[in-house]
Amino acid sequence: MSAAPVVEDVVEDESVMPVVQVRAASKSFGTHQVLHEVDLDVEEGKVTVVLGPSGSGKSTLLRSINHLEKLDAGFVSVDGELVGVKAVRGRLHELSERAILRQRARIGFVFQGFNLFPHLTVLDNVVEAPVAALGRDKAEVRREARELLERVGLADKVDAYPRQLSGGQQQRVAIARALALRPRLVLFDEPTSALDPELVGEVLAVIKDLAAAGTTMIIVTHEIAFAREVADSVVFLDEGRVLEQGPPDQVLTDPQHPRTAAFLRRVR
Repeated sequence: MSAAPVVEDVVEDESVMPVVQVRAASKSFGTHQVLHEVDLDVEEGKVTVVLGPSGSGKSTLLRSINHLEKLDAGFVSVDGELVGVKAVRGRLHELSERAILRQRARIGFVFQGFNLFPHLTVLDNVVEAPVAALGRDKAEVRREARELLERVGLADKVDAYPRQLSGGQQQRVAIARALALRPRLVLFDEPTSALDPELVGEVLAVIKDLAAAGTTMIIVTHEIAFAREVADSVVFLDEGRVLEQGPPDQVLTDPQHPRTAAFLRRVR
C-alpha cells in the first residue's frame, strides 16, 4: 500500500489539527469500488453527520476510521497518529493487531445492532472493555460505569441482561459502553436503524446530550431533522464520493449538488 503522495498531508500543528483526518481514502470489495479518494476533517468537539443513500459507502468510511476496514489507498489519522498503519520510507505498513486494538480503544464505536454480550449484565457490558483492553482498575471502572449508565438513563438497569431490555435501552447501554473507554471520538453507524420508531427518540436524546457536552462525533444517520439539530457539518456521500459538505443550514436547506437535493426530497 503506497502512501507517499498523501502521508505528508497530515497537519502537524496541534493548535489547528483536526481530531480526525481522512485523506484520499479508497476501498474496493472485489471489482466494486466503495470509496473514491474521500477526504474528511473532524475538529475537536464537533459533530459531523454523514448522509447518503444505501450503498454509498457511509458505513465503510466509518469502519475505515478505526481500521475495521483496511483501506486500499489513502489513510486515516486521529490526533496526528496514523490509524492501523505506520509510514516507513514513503509506504504504509500494517500495524500489529495489538497496536491496532490499542488505537481502537481511543475510538468509541456504536453499531446498528447493539453488539452487547448476552451473558453479561448491563454493568458488566460497560465495564468489560476498559478492564480487558486498557487494564484499568475494575473497582474504579465500575464506579464510572454506574455514572455513565445514570447519564444515559439506565441507573436502574445495572443488573439486567440485554434480553431484558428494549432495543432503545440496549442501544443506550452500547453508548455507555463506548464512552467507558474515554474515547477521543465516538462513531455512530445508523444508531437508530434497528429500533422501532417509538424508541428512536430516547437514543437521539442521549446523542444530543453528548453533542451539547462537546463530544467529538461522526454520525451516519437518515434522521434529517436530527442532523439539522446536532450537526456542525454535514457530509453527503454518494457512490463513494463526497459530493457536498458544509454547515447543516446550507447542505440541508440549500443543497448545491442535484444528487443531494434529490436524496433530501426522498427522505424528508
